[in-house]
Amino acid sequence: MLNKMALAMPRSGMNKLTLKPDLGKKLMVHAVLLTYTVVALFPILVILINSFKTRKAIFNDPLGLPDASSFTLVGFEEVLARSSFDVFFFNSLIVTVLSLFFVLLFGAMAAWALTEYRFRGALFIAALFAMGIMIPIRLGTVSILQLMVDLDLVNTRTSLVLVYIAQGLPLAVYILSEFIRTIPKELKEAARCDNVSEYKIFFQIVLPLIRPAMATVAVFTMIPIWNDLWFPLILAPGESTQTITLGVQQFIGQFVTDWNAVLSSLTLAIAPVLVLYLVFSRQLIRGLTAGAVK
Repeated sequence: MLNKMALAMPRSGMNKLTLKPDLGKKLMVHAVLLTYTVVALFPILVILINSFKTRKAIFNDPLGLPDASSFTLVGFEEVLARSSFDVFFFNSLIVTVLSLFFVLLFGAMAAWALTEYRFRGALFIAALFAMGIMIPIRLGTVSILQLMVDLDLVNTRTSLVLVYIAQGLPLAVYILSEFIRTIPKELKEAARCDNVSEYKIFFQIVLPLIRPAMATVAVFTMIPIWNDLWFPLILAPGESTQTITLGVQQFIGQFVTDWNAVLSSLTLAIAPVLVLYLVFSRQLIRGLTAGAVK
């Protein structure tokens, strides 16, 4: 009897019954994502708004938009006049670009070797990279500082680049390995049958196919490097080697803080990260969704 009633029920009614729970789940997911987006973007929005306001307006109405009476560019003028912001920006840019380049290059090469070839010690090397993800690099700060002193690399950008390469490689190898495993073996075997060298297979076939993954790694690697304060403070505190995050600290005093200059310098520091995200957002989303599906 129940089977007959189910068969007699119109299909439209069944579709409505099945669509309602799905619609509720979608609304719940979107509500959670929207809440997280607001929470994540709120501090950035507050910094951007208050960087264009007077000191009095910052404290009186920190969430209000700048108007004709409160709008000012004095913070940006002080940053450019009182500090070597161009030097700080150049140092951050050089350190970040070089670190990203070598993390992507060495990470892709290591991921290719670990996934494509079978050799002694491969499991041990993979375990070392896994430990690099699980153990924070800051735990070895004392040893790293001693090593840089022995190598005479203190107060140089080279010390920061080396540390950031070691910091970013484990995650890069893990993400890129998963993508390289999805490349069809037939494609690589066909290239080998045509006497294509392993270098050409890697640079001309593998790298173009894992571009979304490399964009994902670039974003996840660039943000911690650009925003890092710990290692620049320890390894490169000199005036000629300071990064943006370290240079901002000179406007923060024990008793008096120039909030206009602080917020303006933070706004200038945020800009490159936002530009990078806008440029690579499509690749980043493709990399995340492809990795989730695969």
